[in-house]
Amino acid sequence: MKNLLTPFRMIIISYVLSIFLFSILLWLPVSHKPGIDLTYMEALFTSVSAVSVTGLTIVNVSESLSVTGVIFLALAMQVGGIGIMTLGTLVWMLFGRKINLSQRLLIMVDQNQYQFSGMVKLMRGIMLLALAIEFVGALILGTYYLQYFETAGDAYYQGSFAALSAFTNSGFDITGQSLIPFASDYYVQFIVILLIFLGAIGFPVLMEVREYFITKERHYNFSLFTKVTVTTYFFIFIIGGIGIWLLENGMYFDGLAWHQQLFYSMFNSATVRSAGLSTLDVSEFTLPTLLFMSSLMVIGASPSSVGGGIRTTTVAVMFLSLKSFALGKNDVKVFGREIDPEDKQKAFMVISFFIFGLFTAVTVISALEQGNQSVDLIDIIFETSSAFGTCGLSTGVTANLSTGSHFVLMALMFIGRVGIIAFLFSVKRKDTESHYRYPTERIIIG
Repeated sequence: MKNLLTPFRMIIISYVLSIFLFSILLWLPVSHKPGIDLTYMEALFTSVSAVSVTGLTIVNVSESLSVTGVIFLALAMQVGGIGIMTLGTLVWMLFGRKINLSQRLLIMVDQNQYQFSGMVKLMRGIMLLALAIEFVGALILGTYYLQYFETAGDAYYQGSFAALSAFTNSGFDITGQSLIPFASDYYVQFIVILLIFLGAIGFPVLMEVREYFITKERHYNFSLFTKVTVTTYFFIFIIGGIGIWLLENGMYFDGLAWHQQLFYSMFNSATVRSAGLSTLDVSEFTLPTLLFMSSLMVIGASPSSVGGGIRTTTVAVMFLSLKSFALGKNDVKVFGREIDPEDKQKAFMVISFFIFGLFTAVTVISALEQGNQSVDLIDIIFETSSAFGTCGLSTGVTANLSTGSHFVLMALMFIGRVGIIAFLFSVKRKDTESHYRYPTERIIIG
């Protein structure tokens, strides 16, 4: 039995238990506003969405959850965003317990790391840095919100939740309208975009940048991971903003001032990758834009971050491999380094599984929603891309889907959060050595 509980399976079990714990807490009457009675299915879907930091909902959070319920929801978002092993490490340290080798291995798997050493230091650094970012974000937004809300308590309550939602890229809101009330407030949008970046760029990147400013070395040697993921992340962010503007220029953006078009394009390019917050009704966008945004949700954020998707490094390795093949090279080189063949294989596995999973989910939901006049194919594609990429943006059809479709979306959100590699390794059998080999024969590919 012990051999069956691999670190990958332990991580899966930990997230499953967290989901059921928070579903029960959100189901309790104390979590609901007076006169509101959530079904367990609604509580479970909300819990999966929160722990997977997605943000898709079948209930209106602001109208359904009490302050206690919002606190439970925020805790679920924190667990999902920072990682269950990061918080677990903090608890172990608070109780003075020594982190043993098996626990260090779990931390390494949860944070998608390759090196075994320095895991506890990494967890402590991530936790402190994340809490510091969330605190500063809450302070900035809460203070600024004083002009929008009647009391300081309401302003800082809204600001704190908004900062947490933006940094963890969870996409939940307690305004009832996401960030639509601040559609013309570019200061709020800028702060939210910055928090989204900090959460989605990857914790190892943040730790390296922190180390760079602490050491103050002029020639600090950033890792290949940091160079690739930062370059890819911001390149896709710029391409996303330009693409949305080009597709909606003369359509949704017709008649808007240049600065409105700029912020609508840039904000949606940032939020569509994994955050799920919105300053407009995305269902008003044209079909090409919704398909383009779906592709951005599929790409998602960086590895070892709060976001999901196939991740930026996967896309980078894929395009670099194609470039090397086109140039007649067998190896993949970038920034003076060569990509490990195992990483190229993992990138192929992730993309293959994602395409297969997304196509299967779209097919299943389409079959389940036959006869549902309120749901179109583009809605299903957008919804499944949002769930698998743990984004949370929606065209507004989530609550109109059947229970079977909700279970499909929950499965996508869960796999998107734990990571495709971790999920595949959790179902992988133990490595066995073949005692014989067959003759090799070539087959036709493509």
